[in-house]
Amino acid sequence: MLTLKDATVRFGARAVLDSVDLEVAEHEIVCVLGPSGSGKSTLLRVVAGLQRLDEGRVILDGSDQTGVPVHRRGVGLMFQDHQLFPQRDVGGNVAFGLRMRAPGPGEPGAARMGKADRDRRVAELLELVGLPGAGRRAVASLSGGEQQRVALARALAPRPRLLMLDEPLGQLDRTLRERLVVELRRLFHRLGTTVLAVTHDQGEAFALADRVVVMRDGRIAQSGTPLEVWQRPASEFVARFLGFDNVVAGTVSGDAADTVWGKLPVPEGAPQGAGKILVRPGGVRLGAPEDGLTCTVEARTFRGTHVAVLLRPADGPVLEAECTLRDAPEEGAEVGVTFAADEVVVLAGDRL
Repeated sequence: MLTLKDATVRFGARAVLDSVDLEVAEHEIVCVLGPSGSGKSTLLRVVAGLQRLDEGRVILDGSDQTGVPVHRRGVGLMFQDHQLFPQRDVGGNVAFGLRMRAPGPGEPGAARMGKADRDRRVAELLELVGLPGAGRRAVASLSGGEQQRVALARALAPRPRLLMLDEPLGQLDRTLRERLVVELRRLFHRLGTTVLAVTHDQGEAFALADRVVVMRDGRIAQSGTPLEVWQRPASEFVARFLGFDNVVAGTVSGDAADTVWGKLPVPEGAPQGAGKILVRPGGVRLGAPEDGLTCTVEARTFRGTHVAVLLRPADGPVLEAECTLRDAPEEGAEVGVTFAADEVVVLAGDRL
């Protein structure tokens, strides 16, 4: 459906997009993740035709989009701030989406649709996004979540071949985001919509996407299914971006790695030699002080499903462990730490 080849955008001497290659299959949901300034929003603008490429190409359905204006690309756009028209009611906003792109050969343009057909399409879309009968409501009367649904209905109105979402749920509270993202995934799969979404929220991306693309400094740092990226971060950058801080330098030899935390077991087949080692908090096991690496408990933080315990060894960086509330040691206590091999990742992108 979508191919980016060597996509490059420069702002002065800085490459905001740096020779990016990306493919999105038909009916696939791809979420682009990354910190501010990583190039993810610029990538979206390039595909939409809102940002000119300095080098490279955007190909949609096999057609080079160089010089093709936004309204003729057949893509839908939905932004974080909704950008609804306050002077139009809900139905008027959704109906406007029917005019968001020029019709193809043999397609009826919105201007040529009869009022009954237009009203029927608007009603279908509002039903689809969970707002049946809301066509006459004023935009100002809507909650943030309802405005988000109207914006989605408007973006879906012209049946875009590619729907692009820029921080689509960023202004909503976490509970509403978590509920809506599940609904969106179900809806997109039911419609067979091809989606390219940009977000800085990893939870949102992992819940929505078939494939996650992590960006850093204008380049793709890792691409894979949510499970692949979560279980096997490609580098220290990706690991830390995902919230894993138990990263240390080490040298792998056989089934163990020599580190400042002592010998760490590594999974079978781990890359050998010097590099960076990640230990997931769930793989940090606590016991008696004499059993393993001696650490002092610096802090405990309740995280709902578990307690995050911050541990200070005599040498090296602090460690984070996950414990049940019942098993979490008190602050100031001494514990012994051992490590589970199946929660250790040798970061292949950080070979030294």
